[in-house]
Amino acid sequence: MGTVGINFGNLATGNGFDVASTVASIQAISGGVETPWKAQIASLQAQDTAFSTIGTALSTFSTALGSLTNFDGVFASKLGSSSDTNVLTLSSASAAAVAGSHTVTVTSLAATSSNYSDRVTNVSDTLSGNLEIKVGSNDQTVTIDSSNNTLKTLAAAINAGSYGVTASVVQDTQGYRLSLVSQTSGTAGQITLTPSLTDTSNANTAVHFSVGQSGADAVLNVDGLDTTSASNTVTGAIPGVTFQLLAAAPSTPVQIQVTNDNGSIETAFSSLVTAYNAVVTDIKTQEGKDSTGKAEPLFGNTTLAAIQTQIAQAMLGGAAVGGIANIAQLGLSLGQDGKLTLQTSTLDAALNSNFSDIMGFIQNQGSFGQGLTTTLDQLGSVSTKGAIYLALQQNTAQEASLNLDVSNEDTLLATQKAALTKELNAANQILQGIPDQLNEINQIYSAETGYNQATN
Repeated sequence: MGTVGINFGNLATGNGFDVASTVASIQAISGGVETPWKAQIASLQAQDTAFSTIGTALSTFSTALGSLTNFDGVFASKLGSSSDTNVLTLSSASAAAVAGSHTVTVTSLAATSSNYSDRVTNVSDTLSGNLEIKVGSNDQTVTIDSSNNTLKTLAAAINAGSYGVTASVVQDTQGYRLSLVSQTSGTAGQITLTPSLTDTSNANTAVHFSVGQSGADAVLNVDGLDTTSASNTVTGAIPGVTFQLLAAAPSTPVQIQVTNDNGSIETAFSSLVTAYNAVVTDIKTQEGKDSTGKAEPLFGNTTLAAIQTQIAQAMLGGAAVGGIANIAQLGLSLGQDGKLTLQTSTLDAALNSNFSDIMGFIQNQGSFGQGLTTTLDQLGSVSTKGAIYLALQQNTAQEASLNLDVSNEDTLLATQKAALTKELNAANQILQGIPDQLNEINQIYSAETGYNQATN
């Protein structure tokens, strides 16, 4: 430990010394014990930043991989087309759909049952009686009273109930009608009405109903099999495929083509390559020196070395599935710089010829994709068992211990400062009083000897 000298100067001047700077000098020496602690804290914090950056890159890599390994990811995505979009169009193709061609012939479209009333001259005419509405097994009667005795209030009452129809008031050039449309398409939604309504504002004229459209199921043939659909939106006729019937064309077979979504899969692989290379770049950065020539925070770090090794091993692993045994067959290759490249044409050709094996190589238990997923979980900062997570936790514990040491030392220095300031202020007061004491001695000496120092 260094020493601090106090320059008293000429004691006869009474100037004393600078207490504050003297205390600061002493404390600077005493506080030197904190220097290596703070340097270590700074080093650990720099490691934390580097680990967090790599952890984020690994998380992005894991997300990119997930779009391929998840069973509802891009491998489940399907595309579809219709040879005649005037007759039918495809709405969707789910993960249950299988790539292939299907033939559909639409004999007739589905129809929704509807009825409409006779004209009522004025929308405010008062009605009386009742209206029995039957849709399938739902058979209910609306009794007219003061709360529903106009077309508008009757429509509102029907819509507020559970009659299986939607009611509305429509107007034409000669008056108003009550329209009832089934809420169920096809034959199952056929409306049967038993009206007993009169227009009391118009000489108790009976109000009858007419059929606007009868409920009917669509009739179609799918791959040689006759079938029906209550709706023109057909689901289940082709597993995983939903299509919309637009027109009847009994003499025009329509081809439906269901294909795998190679474009989305190739985009997902491209994102995987980008994310992997970002991880490689971050790791390589930590293996070198910064612009000043100083080693990066994780230079020589064993955790970093383990991450690099395990990812490299996982990229070359995975059990073979059918004709796919390694990532090279998917158009993926590792360069001498450790980075990944993708040959899209190779991947596209493989998807066209060996789709199910590629999906198995990515998604099966023990596959390349599942093995890489497990590795990333073991390395990242998301899982509590991840290598980066554990390294950050260890650093946090060390930083807490060092910060506690610094805090305790700061408390000790604060106590020391108070004591030193008090002691040195007392000493300084003594030094500043010396001229007065010397003057007093001179006066006593002069009085005793008659010798005046001021004049001699």
